[in-house]
Amino acid sequence: MLATGAALAGAQELGDVRQGLAYARKVCAECHAVVPSQLASPNPDAPSFASVANTPGMTATALHVWLHTSHPTMPNLILEPDTVDDVVAYILSLRRKR
Repeated sequence: MLATGAALAGAQELGDVRQGLAYARKVCAECHAVVPSQLASPNPDAPSFASVANTPGMTATALHVWLHTSHPTMPNLILEPDTVDDVVAYILSLRRKR
């Protein structure tokens, strides 16, 4: 539990983890597994947020760039900067301690 709290605290420096989760559940969950308890994404081609968070070398900067870039297989979402910060904070809160 302490590791989760530490991850949340570190990620909250970027944005609001809870707001990021709320946004992800509302907008992203149609395709992505957004919570760790989901065994698979609804769309098999969409990575889970936990797998994104635990991709070697994944950084807040990389996630910001990815969320601001349109992708052919994703809806063209235009997110407010605060929303991007919140989603990035949430995704990074899913990192496993190594």
